[in-house]
Amino acid sequence: MSAAARKGTRTVAGQMFLMQVTLVVLLVAFAVFALVLQSERHTNAEAKRRSVAVAQTFAHSPGVLSALRSPDPTKILQPQTEAGRKSAGVDFVVVMNTKGIRYTHPLPDRIGKRFVGKIGPALRGQVYTESVHGPLGEEVQATVPIRDDRGQVVALVSAGLKVKNVTGLVERQIPIILTAGACALAAATAATVLVSRRLRRQTHSLGPNEMTRMYEHHDAVLHSVREGVLIVNDEGRLLLANDEAVRLLELPADAEGQLVSRMSYLEPEIMALLSSGREANDEVHPSGSRLLVVNQRSTGRGSGGPEGTVVTLRDSTELQAVSGRAEITGERLKLLYDAGLGIGTTLDVVQTADELARIAVPRFADFVTVDLADAVLHGEEPAATAKGMRRVAVCGIRDDHPLYEKDRLIDFLPSTPQARGYGTGRSELVADLSTATGWHLQDPERTEQIVDYGIHSLIAVPIQARGVMLGMVNFWRSDEHKPFEQEELSLAEELVARAAVSIDNARRYTREHALAVTLQRSLLPQGLPEQSALDVGYRYLPAQSGVSGDWFDVIPLPGSRVALVVGDVVGHGLHAAATMGRLRTAVHNFSTLDLPPDELLSHLDDLVGRIDQDEACTDEPAAVVGATCLYAIYDPTTLRCTMARAGHLAPAVADPDGNVTFPDLPPGPPLGLGGMPFQTAELDIAEGSQLALYTDGLVEDRTRDLDEGMELLRKALAGHPERAPEDSCRAVLGSLLPENPTDDVALLIARTHALPPDRIAEWDVPPDPAAVASVRANATGKLDEWGLSELAFSTELVLSELVTNAVRYGCGPIHLRLVHDRTLICEVTDGSSTSPHLRYAATTDEGGRGLFLVSQLTERWGTRYTPQGKVIWAEQALPDH
Repeated sequence: MSAAARKGTRTVAGQMFLMQVTLVVLLVAFAVFALVLQSERHTNAEAKRRSVAVAQTFAHSPGVLSALRSPDPTKILQPQTEAGRKSAGVDFVVVMNTKGIRYTHPLPDRIGKRFVGKIGPALRGQVYTESVHGPLGEEVQATVPIRDDRGQVVALVSAGLKVKNVTGLVERQIPIILTAGACALAAATAATVLVSRRLRRQTHSLGPNEMTRMYEHHDAVLHSVREGVLIVNDEGRLLLANDEAVRLLELPADAEGQLVSRMSYLEPEIMALLSSGREANDEVHPSGSRLLVVNQRSTGRGSGGPEGTVVTLRDSTELQAVSGRAEITGERLKLLYDAGLGIGTTLDVVQTADELARIAVPRFADFVTVDLADAVLHGEEPAATAKGMRRVAVCGIRDDHPLYEKDRLIDFLPSTPQARGYGTGRSELVADLSTATGWHLQDPERTEQIVDYGIHSLIAVPIQARGVMLGMVNFWRSDEHKPFEQEELSLAEELVARAAVSIDNARRYTREHALAVTLQRSLLPQGLPEQSALDVGYRYLPAQSGVSGDWFDVIPLPGSRVALVVGDVVGHGLHAAATMGRLRTAVHNFSTLDLPPDELLSHLDDLVGRIDQDEACTDEPAAVVGATCLYAIYDPTTLRCTMARAGHLAPAVADPDGNVTFPDLPPGPPLGLGGMPFQTAELDIAEGSQLALYTDGLVEDRTRDLDEGMELLRKALAGHPERAPEDSCRAVLGSLLPENPTDDVALLIARTHALPPDRIAEWDVPPDPAAVASVRANATGKLDEWGLSELAFSTELVLSELVTNAVRYGCGPIHLRLVHDRTLICEVTDGSSTSPHLRYAATTDEGGRGLFLVSQLTERWGTRYTPQGKVIWAEQALPDH
C-alpha cells in the first residue's frame, strides 16, 4: 500500500475516532443535564409534599381550634409551630386567620402582618402550593385550611422550605452524577479506541489494485450502457468489454485478459487501431455486416491513473432503425396525449370505456373490446373473479367481426388471458392466437371464427384503480398489422391506466348518485293516500347531474278536503335533499293543525329562517337555504280551491272543456326571506277539471325561456279533458323534457271530483239547549236514509256533546253538517274562536267527560278555525257491509 493511501486511511480512522468521542461526550453531557433536571424536579416535588404533610398535620392537630378561640392565639400557637417546624425539618410553619393575618412566624416581628401568598384556594377548602418571595427569601410553601366541627374554614396554616435549601439538595447530588458520567465517558472512550483500531486494521487489509480495479470496472459499466466500451491497458491487453462491445465485435467469452494483437477474430483495421493506442474520432470501420463508428482516447496521462486506452463503439447500420423507432415513439406519445384529452370527458362508465376503445382504433389496435365487472356499472364493488363481465364497448376497423357483441355477459374461463390478467393484475400478451389453447377453450366455435377472420394477436390489460380490479381491455390485431410485440405491452398498459381512474371515478359517482337518489326518493311519498276528492297522477325525475330538493305531497284533511303541495329547495346534493325532507315533514305537521295556506307558509318561512341561523353557527360553511312552495286545499263539497304560494310558479288549470289557464295568484317571497306576508286566493273549479302543480325544472331550460316552457305546458294539457292524470303526466313530460334533464322535476296532476249533494246534510241550530233533541232526530233520519243506522247511537252522543258545547260556550250562528264520504263526518260551526280541550274528569266531577266520549266513539276529531269562527269536527268509520 502506498504512503498516500496509508495516510488517507489513518486520517479516516482518526476522524471516525474523534466523531465517536465527541458523540459520547455529548451523550454524557445530555445525561448529566437530564439527571440534574430530574433530580431538581424530584427534590421540588419532595419539598412540596413535605410542606403539604406538615401543614395538614398541624391543621388537624389537637388543640389548634381551642387555641384559635382563645383571647391570644399567638401565645399558645407560636411555641407549637416552632417545635413542629424544627421536628419536621421545614423552614417555617405559619398560622393565620381567614384574612391572612399571621398568628405565628419564625421571625417574631412578622407576627400580625399579612401573609405573603395566595389564600383564596385554601379558603375554598383546597390545598394550595406555590413559590413566593417571602420574609425568608424565595420559598416553596403549602397552604391548607383549618376547619371547625361544622366543616367551616376558620383559619389557615402554611408550611414550607426556602428555595436555597431545596437547591442545596440538588447541588449535593451533582458530584455523584458527574463522577458517574466521567466513568461512563472513560468506558465509552475505551470502546471507541478499540473499534477505531479494528477499523484501521480492516482498512489496511484492502489492496490498492483491487480497489482501483473495482472502481474502474463499475465506472465504465455505469457510463457505457448505450455504446460498446473497451478498456485496453498500456501493454495492449483487453481489460474490459461491456455487453454491447461483445455483441458488436462478436467477442468470445474469454476475450478479457487477452492481447489485442493476438485476437485474430477481429477485423484487421479494428485490431490495428486498438493495438496502436492512437486517438480516433468517429472513424468508421467494417466489422462483419456492420459499420462501426469508433472513438479511442488515452487514459492516465497527466492524471496519475493507469496508462491505457478506452474505446467506444456505435453501430451506424442501426441509425435508420433508431430513427424509425423514434418516429414510432413520437406517434405513441401523441396517442397518449390524445388519450389524456379524450378519455374521461364524462362521469359515465360506459361512455368512458367507449372513448378508450375509439382512441386506440386504428392507431394502436384493429379492434378494441372493453369488459367491465357487471357490478361496476351499478357503482358497486366488483367481484374477485372474471365471471359476470359485461362487454360495454366494441370498436374496430370493420363491423362484421366475430367478437362478442356489446352488452353480452361473459364468464371467462380460468385458462383465458382475460381471467389470468384479472386475477393477477398483470397484462397478458398472446402473439399467436391460433396456438393459444387456453383461449380456445372459452368458446371453440367463436374462437375459430376469430382466427379465420384474420385476428391473430391479443393484448389483455386489466383495468385497476385505487387497488380495485374493474375489468379488462382487449386489444386485437388482424392481418392489416403485424402481431403485438413485448415492447408494446407498456403502451397498452399506459392507455388503460389513463382510462382506469376515469372509469373508477365514474363508478364512484354512479354509486354516490344512486345513494343520493335513493335517499331523496325515500323522503318523497311512497304512495298516495286514499281520498275521494281527487284522482291524482304524479312524476318525479331526478337530474342526471345530481339530486335536488324537489318534492310533492297529497295530504287528506278533515271534511273530505285534500291538500296538494309542491316545493323546490334551491341547490343540489345531499344537503338540498335533507332540507327537502325537513320541509316536507314540517308541511305534514302544520297541515294537522288545519291552517289556511297563507298561515302554513308563514310557519314554513319561519322554519327555513331558523335553519339558516342554525347552519350559520356551525364551523363548516353551508349554502343559505332557499325554497319555494305552493300549497293548495281543495274542498269537494264546495268545489273551491284555496291556494297560496311562496316564490313558486302558478299552477295550470284545465277545465272540462279542455281550456288551460294559469290563475293569477298573489305572488309571495321565497321561503326564508321573512318579513313579508303571504296571501291566499280562492278559485271555484268545475268538477272534472285538472290541476297541474310542478317545479321550475319542468318549464325552465337553458335552451328556452320561461314563457316558452309555460306555453308548451299549456299545449300539452289543452284539448284532452277526458285524459286520465297518469296519461297527462306522461304527455307533459314527453313534450317538455329532454332525454337527460339538468334539473329535478316534480309534477302533480289532479282531476277534481264533487261530493254528491245527497251525501251532505245541513241544519241551522237555534241557540237553545232544547234544540239538541230535534238535531238528534234529524240526524238519525238522515243516517237511516244513507243506510247508516248502525252509527245512529254513537252519532247522537257525538252531536249531543258538540251541539250542546256550541250552545253553551259558543255564539251564533250555529250550523250542523253531516258528510257521508269514506267516513261519516259531523261538523258543528259557531261564531266563537274558543276551542274546547279534552280533559280527564275526576270521579267527583259532575261534567268534563263529553269530549272524552267523543274521542272514544270516533276515529279522530279536531277544530278548524275560519274567518267567521270555528268548526269542531269528528269522523266515524263506516260499517262494513
